[in-house]
Amino acid sequence: MRPDTPADHITEAERLLRTAAQYPEDDEQLLLQAAAHLELAGDRERASTLYDSLLATDSEHTLLIKALQAANLWEYGHEAEARALINGIRTAAPADAAPWEIIAETLESHDELEASHDCFTTALDLLLPADDDEVPYATQSLLAGRHRVRRLLGLPHDDRDALADRVHPGDISLDELHDPKRLWALGSDNPAELQAEIARLRSELGSYRSELSRPFPVAVLHWPEPELDELLAAYPELEREYPTHEAHLTDLEASLRDLSATGTGNLGIVTGTVPSYEAFAASEQSSPSNADLLPQYATTLAARGRAVAWPPARGAACWCGSGRVYRDCHGGPVQG
Repeated sequence: MRPDTPADHITEAERLLRTAAQYPEDDEQLLLQAAAHLELAGDRERASTLYDSLLATDSEHTLLIKALQAANLWEYGHEAEARALINGIRTAAPADAAPWEIIAETLESHDELEASHDCFTTALDLLLPADDDEVPYATQSLLAGRHRVRRLLGLPHDDRDALADRVHPGDISLDELHDPKRLWALGSDNPAELQAEIARLRSELGSYRSELSRPFPVAVLHWPEPELDELLAAYPELEREYPTHEAHLTDLEASLRDLSATGTGNLGIVTGTVPSYEAFAASEQSSPSNADLLPQYATTLAARGRAVAWPPARGAACWCGSGRVYRDCHGGPVQG
C-alpha cells in the first residue's frame, strides 16, 4: 500500500534513508525519494537539509536537486532563496527536462504565470526534437505544462499546443482538462456539469495512477563490451542471450523501439557490471548463469536510480558509449 498519511510518509522516508546507508553507491536517488516523502509529510525543513547535503556532493544532477530545493523552500516561506535558485537554473539552461518542469510548475503554483510560460517555452526550445513524430517521454510533460499555463493566460493555440494535443494519451482532451472555468463547475448545481467534471477528474487520476505505478523507468539491460566479455567467460551459458556484443546492442535498441511503439513510456537503460550481477544472483540464491535473472537485475538497478532515460536528448551522445551522437549511431535505422 502506498503511503497516505504524514506518518506513512515519514516511515517510508526512514526506510529509504536506511536503504541509502546500505547502498551508498546509489544513495543520491534514494535520498531524493526520501526528501520527497518528507515534503509530503510536511517536514519541509528536514527535506531541505537532505537537499543541502546532496548539493554538497559532486553530483551530475545538481540542477535537478536545486530545482527540488527551490520548490521546497518556497513552500515553507523562503521565497527569496527559492527565486535565486530558480534564476540560477534558468541561466544554466539544463539539457534535461526535469529541472525545467519543476521550476516552471513552482512558478505556476505561485501565480507567476508569465515566468512559468517562459520557462516551459525556453525548455522546449532547447529540448524539443525537430521531428514532431518523436517526442521524448520527459518532453511530453513540458508540452502539457505549457499548454496548461497558456490556457490560464488566455493565449490562443499555437503549433506546440497542437503537438501537445497529439501526444496527449488521455481520453479527455487537454483543452477540457486545462479549462480555467473548470473550478466553476465544482460549485455548480447542474448535474450534467458535475458529471462532466467527475469524468475529467477520473481521467486525470488515471494518468497520475499510471505514473505512480511506475516510479522508475521500464529499463533494458546494457553490458559494455569488456563487461560482456567477462560475463560470458565466466558463464558461457549466457551466450544464447548474447551471441555477440554487436548483436546485443542492436537487440537492445530494437527492444526499446518496440516498447515505445506499443505505447510504453518512461523507458530507460541500465548498465550492468559482473560483480554487481553476481552479488544480485547471490541475493536471489541463484546462479548468475540463470538467464531468468537478467530482467530482474535490470529492474533492480532501475529501482535504485541507475537508469538513463531513452531515447537520449537531441544532440546527446549515444547510450552505447561510442561517443557518437545518438541519431548518427543507434538512433538511426535499426540494422537487421
